[in-house]
Amino acid sequence: MRANLLIATVAAIAATVAVRSSARAQEPAAATTKSVWDSVYTDEQAKRGQSLYAKDCAQCHGTALEGVDMAPPLVGGSFTSNWNGMTIGDIFERIRKTMPDDNPGSLSREETADIVAFMLSVGKFPAGTTELATQTEVLKQIKFEATKPSR
Repeated sequence: MRANLLIATVAAIAATVAVRSSARAQEPAAATTKSVWDSVYTDEQAKRGQSLYAKDCAQCHGTALEGVDMAPPLVGGSFTSNWNGMTIGDIFERIRKTMPDDNPGSLSREETADIVAFMLSVGKFPAGTTELATQTEVLKQIKFEATKPSR
C-alpha cells in the first residue's frame, strides 16, 4: 500500500514537472533588452531636456550635473556606479515621482524623458534617431550600463 502511494506521488510530481516544462518551452522569448549604448534618445530630445534641466534641476544638481550640497551628481563615476545594472525606467520613475524637490511629480512624462535624454547626452552615451519613450514599461527594457558592453 505504501509503495503504491509512493509510486503515485512520484508519478504526479513527474507529470507536473513535464507540464510546466512544456508550457515554458511554448512561451515567447523575452524582449531583447537594450542598453544606454544602443542610441536610445535623440539630440533634439536632449536639447529640449537641457532647457528643462536648467529651469527645474540645475539649482540643486548644478549646471554641469555635478551635484550640489545634498543633491547628488547626475553624471560621472558615483552616478554610474549607483545606477549600473538598473534600467532607464528606474531613473525615469525616480525623477518623475520625486523631482523637482520643491514640487515633486510636477514634471510631465515627456519632460522627464527629455531630462533623462539630456543626462544621457552629458554622460556621453550615444544619440540615435528614435526619441526616448515616455512609458515606464518600455524604459524598463533599457539597461543602464556604466561601460559599453563588448558584443
